[in-house]
Amino acid sequence: MSVTILFIGDIVGKPGRRIVKEVLPVLLSRYPVDLVVANGENASGGIGISVKGADELLSSGIQVLTSGNHIWKKKEIQTYIDQNPDLIRPANFPPETPGRGSVLKKTASGHLVGVINLMGRVFMEAVDCPFRKGLEEWKALSAKTPIILVDFHAEATSEKVALGWFLDGKVSAVLGTHTHIQTSDERILPRGTAYLTDAGMTGPADSVIGVKKELVIERFLTQMPHKFEVAKRELVLEGAVISIDPETGRATGIKRIREKANISSE
Repeated sequence: MSVTILFIGDIVGKPGRRIVKEVLPVLLSRYPVDLVVANGENASGGIGISVKGADELLSSGIQVLTSGNHIWKKKEIQTYIDQNPDLIRPANFPPETPGRGSVLKKTASGHLVGVINLMGRVFMEAVDCPFRKGLEEWKALSAKTPIILVDFHAEATSEKVALGWFLDGKVSAVLGTHTHIQTSDERILPRGTAYLTDAGMTGPADSVIGVKKELVIERFLTQMPHKFEVAKRELVLEGAVISIDPETGRATGIKRIREKANISSE
């Protein structure tokens, strides 16, 4: 019997949180999901995550929230992340950084699942090597469970693909986040690791990666700074469903998902 993980791509603002509430119950009735993991680093106002936003998502059926380079945009989250292990930050941040880079969760069926959060270095802030840190985190978690999922929050597709190959046969899945654009390259690598370059975005599709398109276009045209606002129309939930053999930790299936909402955030 497989262990099934639902991974939800970057949740953007109130529209993203709203579609999670509507669509997640539908997905849980459709798939035999054992664990729900979601990237929530932009869940509050389109950048960062607040305590209220984290609590809302963790009470909606999501069991682990991953993050990325915007995790510290809301100062209040620094204390929260130290107190709540279900919200994790990239493991390759400096060791003095609040919070944890991985978490171990037990499913309702009794299986232990490890979740690791890593951040890329290409076109991103300077952090420790995600390859070496990922290997370090894998060694610690693999002593307790063979079922391990990695959220790799990175910009460059080459870096994501490289990490997938690097961890093939070690972890159960490597799923990319950060670009908010879902890719169509889901597959199971030769040694059993499910891979997807980017899981996509959960929020308004009538936008430029979640932001009102008019504001982004104006900025490109004028090169003048504009305050970005989260868009509101055509809400979608994107991500992937991964099936894993609990004995070996090898993925047996990966299915990309894109679900539209019946609501508008307006």
